[in-house]
Amino acid sequence: MKISKIKNFLILATLIFTVACSPIVESDELVNSIELDGVELRATQSTEGGNLITLELVTPGITGHWDYNLGKAFTDKVQFIYPIPGATTFTFNGTLGAEFFSKTVDVQIDVLDNPLDEDYYNLVSQDTSGGKTWVFSDNAPWYMANPGDWTGLWWDAWTCCLADANGQMKFDLNGGANYTYFADVGATPETGTFNLDVTNQTLTVTGAPILGGQDGGRLPADGVFQIISLTETEMILFTPQTVAGDSGWTWQFKLQ
Repeated sequence: MKISKIKNFLILATLIFTVACSPIVESDELVNSIELDGVELRATQSTEGGNLITLELVTPGITGHWDYNLGKAFTDKVQFIYPIPGATTFTFNGTLGAEFFSKTVDVQIDVLDNPLDEDYYNLVSQDTSGGKTWVFSDNAPWYMANPGDWTGLWWDAWTCCLADANGQMKFDLNGGANYTYFADVGATPETGTFNLDVTNQTLTVTGAPILGGQDGGRLPADGVFQIISLTETEMILFTPQTVAGDSGWTWQFKLQ
């Protein structure tokens, strides 16, 4: 009888000890502090239809950032000069507390009344609507290069393999970032768009090939060209590694 009581006592003591030593877990459930419809964004222009733009998150207590296409701003308010005319959408990405959200605001830019970065004028000219036309350079215009060195000429492909040696490409800002490709003089134009990243010195062309880019194998794998030089009369583009993956490639252009 005594042994039975001792066993019961030990079992009870073990249970008490186990409960006493168990961690107390407090779980805080995240909840939204506001509904998405309550998040207010504001876009203002310094002049009607102008390109000096201020984006502002009006609603307090929201954490996030602005994506204004040219970059990101981790502030509630950001002001910048936008280089591309036409209808443009800007995005605020943030959190409501329990969930992430994205909300947009639209802006119509009708006039580039504030000066752009010089790279834009070099690419499209001071007459941004009229644009600028580029052709192949006279000096080593198109060649296979070292994977990491645009000057390391492996093979000058100009003399054997170029289908659009007399072609042209035009860049303008007439209502948008417009790109036009001509495979030859008088050829039917192919149209696309471009993105000039001044900060990172890259150029992306979509919707139509660049000169010397028809077969695709010599293009950059990510579609983004590094800008080696961009002046009023010279543009040199480079990819450290082509889609084929066996080399770099260099393009040299001049003003028509």
